[in-house]
Amino acid sequence: MSTQKQMERSLTFLPIVLFGFSFMALATVFSTYGIAAELSHGMVPGSYVVALVVMLFTAYSYGQMSKVIPSAGSAYAYTQKSINPYVGFMVGWAILMDYLFIPMVNYLLFGIFFSAAFPAIPPYVWILSMMLLVTYINMKGVKLASKANALITIFSLLFILLFIGFSIKEVIGGAGAGTLFTFEPFYNSEEPFSFIVAGAALLCFSFLGFDSATTFAEETVKPAKTIPRAVFSITLAGGAVFIAVSYFAHLVWPNYGTFSNPDSASHEIITFVGGEALASGFLAVYAITAFGSAMSSQASASRILYAMGRDGQLPRKFFGTLHSKLQTPVNNILFISAFSLLALFVSLSLVASFINFGAFLAFTSVNIAVISYYFIRQRQRSLKGTLLYLIVPFIGALLDLYLLINLDMNSKILGTAWFVLGLVYMFFLTKGFKQRPPELHLSADHSHHNEEEEKHESRYSS
Repeated sequence: MSTQKQMERSLTFLPIVLFGFSFMALATVFSTYGIAAELSHGMVPGSYVVALVVMLFTAYSYGQMSKVIPSAGSAYAYTQKSINPYVGFMVGWAILMDYLFIPMVNYLLFGIFFSAAFPAIPPYVWILSMMLLVTYINMKGVKLASKANALITIFSLLFILLFIGFSIKEVIGGAGAGTLFTFEPFYNSEEPFSFIVAGAALLCFSFLGFDSATTFAEETVKPAKTIPRAVFSITLAGGAVFIAVSYFAHLVWPNYGTFSNPDSASHEIITFVGGEALASGFLAVYAITAFGSAMSSQASASRILYAMGRDGQLPRKFFGTLHSKLQTPVNNILFISAFSLLALFVSLSLVASFINFGAFLAFTSVNIAVISYYFIRQRQRSLKGTLLYLIVPFIGALLDLYLLINLDMNSKILGTAWFVLGLVYMFFLTKGFKQRPPELHLSADHSHHNEEEEKHESRYSS
């Protein structure tokens, strides 16, 4: 191991987007459809449109910050350098809750799925098998992970296209709504708009993972151009897929009140349009996307830990090193795998409660970071600057804060407990807040590879 090693810049636009799609898990649109249909009174596509608008505000802010701080630390690095090192540490601590627990969720789902399909084999066998494979791929580096992400994304998109094709066939044959074109799934004048908002509050969670692209900034070619485009593209394309699938699901089965069980509504719809063969394909896709999400989230989490370890906010000798040959943060990948062994002992609902608090706290902070850096420090206060660097991120911060406040009580209690634990750790790290936390330094190791990127970094450093 060596602290002098740098990550290899090998990622381009498409592999970064594929990481985001894998983290987001495009097939998640099926798993949440029934519950969202009940909440929105059948207007799931309308709820997805609202959720997409909310997430695009935050995606914009991530893109703006990635231009000037091309660090694997993502939200942690952005807030540390643009707001305050104390705030940066706490945002890093909070988002660890998100990144550390998402792999665990996927391991749990994988174990639940395969133990149900093969009852003779205990869940822990599936969990450990998946964990070992994910860890191996991530240790080998982003090139191998990118190839795996490409296969997972292609398989997911092929299934989605099959579902849409079968749905169109059924609707043309007179099933469901009986027409391919209707505005009712987006807005029903007989229902209050508040139902669409309620559905959107749930469905915003489908977009979690769009920000993962920023954690690969130090392994990306021309990150100042590539990362913002990738973040926005992941969010927009993911939203388009979610809207399309939910729209055709509504056309096929417009009466949301007739599901046998909202939790398995998608299985009923898929079986209706494609029979048992398509339903079996869905179960395979769901397992594969869980694997892809675990792989991408573990890779992203290891980069966050690496950035915090390199800066001395976590023990540098362990977290802040790269493998001498693989050029990946192997210690961090192994640490996350060891942490994920908790999946053998904890419930899915408990793990899920941890995730959302950290995500929306980080999202809110990144929007504020744009205001702090561009509008306050760089004084970009023209009419255009005021719109782009004050009004847009301010709206994004308000929307994210609203979602944070409206999380369920378990999420808020567990999230607050984790946050307090971070404060206690920072108290000892800074010797009773008498010292500033160790800070991120954008040295030549993390500089950009073109003139525009160097200009951004030079202006920021000054």
